Amino acid sequence: MTATTTTTLRTGHIGLNVTDLPRSLAFYGDLLGFAVLREGKEDGRRFAFLGRDGRVELALWQQADGPYAPAGAGLHHLAFEAESLDRVREAEARLTAHGVDFAHDGVVAHAEGAASGGIFFHDPDGTRLEIYAPSGAEGAPAPYAAAPTCGFF
Repeated sequence: MTATTTTTLRTGHIGLNVTDLPRSLAFYGDLLGFAVLREGKEDGRRFAFLGRDGRVELALWQQADGPYAPAGAGLHHLAFEAESLDRVREAEARLTAHGVDFAHDGVVAHAEGAASGGIFFHDPDGTRLEIYAPSGAEGAPAPYAAAPTCGFF
């Protein structure tokens, strides 16, 4: 048997289990700007596909019976890239106005001296999220001297 390498794989979409689909739709739609592309409302099979420009980026499945468990295997966090640090700060202001739980105060660098950085927060079910920019965070504090910021929150 010959091993093959697949070099064309890329992330298609991310699926998240949620406890309350309408609450999660408000969070990901109203606060983060995703459009609902398709929604299933059948009892026991509630879901929503969210995205932009007709492309599914997130799938929300109402099948969790408790909050996100950081100590469990599976998703560590979900990171969204913004085009600039100004856009990250705009998202931060929106999230702050809605009382979202942040892991750190303000924009932080991914590591000491890194140009990239962003904000780290939690969705209504406690799933860890990040919005970052690849540059512009020079001089921002790094919460951990010897570890990546996105690894421990």
